Amino acid sequence: MPEVTVLESVTASGFDEKLADARAASLVLATANTDLKNRALEAVARAIECAAADVVPANDLDLANGRENGLSDALQDRLRLDEARLVSLAAAVREIVSLTDPVGESVRGRSLPNGVRIDQVRVPFGVVGAIYEARPNVTVDIAALALKSGNAVVLRGGSAAENTNRVLVGLIQTALTSVGLPAASVQTIDEFGRDGAKRLMQARGAVDVLIPRGSAHLIETVVSESKVPVIETGAGVVHVFLDESANEQWAVDIVHNAKVQRPSVCNALETLLVHEKAADRLLGPVLDRLARSGVVIHGDDATRAVFPDAVVATDDDWQTEYMSLDIAVRVVRDVDEAMEHIRRYSTHHTESIITNDLGNAERFLNEVDSAVVMVNASTRFTDGGEFGFGAEVGISTQKLHARGPMGLPELTSTKWLVRGSGQFRS
Repeated sequence: MPEVTVLESVTASGFDEKLADARAASLVLATANTDLKNRALEAVARAIECAAADVVPANDLDLANGRENGLSDALQDRLRLDEARLVSLAAAVREIVSLTDPVGESVRGRSLPNGVRIDQVRVPFGVVGAIYEARPNVTVDIAALALKSGNAVVLRGGSAAENTNRVLVGLIQTALTSVGLPAASVQTIDEFGRDGAKRLMQARGAVDVLIPRGSAHLIETVVSESKVPVIETGAGVVHVFLDESANEQWAVDIVHNAKVQRPSVCNALETLLVHEKAADRLLGPVLDRLARSGVVIHGDDATRAVFPDAVVATDDDWQTEYMSLDIAVRVVRDVDEAMEHIRRYSTHHTESIITNDLGNAERFLNEVDSAVVMVNASTRFTDGGEFGFGAEVGISTQKLHARGPMGLPELTSTKWLVRGSGQFRS
């Protein structure tokens, strides 16, 4: 028993030391100028694009462990880092270099009649925690965005990517120290396992905000158990509605892209809704194209009447984030029934309508309550890189502080600066 107590004490001590180091690093980053932060990011980009010889073997080991442990194909795709993906990650970091530094930006301000000047300015959160699974790209994305916005970051990337993340964090820390910033600006707590994740969720006061990315179960666990304020990123039960007036070629191309281009990500299409007056015209070509790409169609009775190869859809299909080459398809009476279905089953991530009816387009934009609502565009555009953020911390499906893809401004809070010349309140 004493040995267990000593071990637990040592573990707790090491974890607390990391959080203390992160707080100290955050004070340095908060006052770092834009040039220094950009030089650090450029050093990170160079390190990553030249690191295939170190990263890929570690990633191969994680992938092998994942296959042995039954990791799904979707999570294996998210886990995989090859040389091309490393080059893309480096490019994303460089895009962050080119973005405006939000720290110190004036949100609003004015001079009071008594001469006092008040200004609301953006400031870093301080220490940002992130809990995610099987996504080593998130290690780089969040680290880069945190650095540019003046935050230290503590990462719990999960056991599935532990070897990859260890190498990536080591590369980032070496890059940071090369320009004079603390290595503790970016840290991983993967070595503490699940206990580390629990401790991170309880570290109110040591960690300023926590961002979960991953499965609905992971996100719900963090939201429910965390004492640290959480920015909730959501699962993606994403919808596309083909309206009566939808252009056939647009419908075929957009639905195929939204489902097939990368089915394992949260902005991939999961449920297709089709206006009953367009079903005979659109379902055949749209579903034929999907089927040729290996997509399994889960259809309601009306869908199966037009496309007999579909399997029978159940109630569970309407609320499933497949993250695979599966899609649920339902025929609805009109735009009202489509929006009612979305209200019932959506995770409030991304929804799109394909239509040539301006009135229905505007109704859809105004009445659908999701973080991103689209007209005549693929849901795959819901992405920080596509929105011009360089990368993203995640896609927030909540309504407080941030909603939708989160970039640099979403990693800041504000404070008020008051400048006077002897005024006092009577």
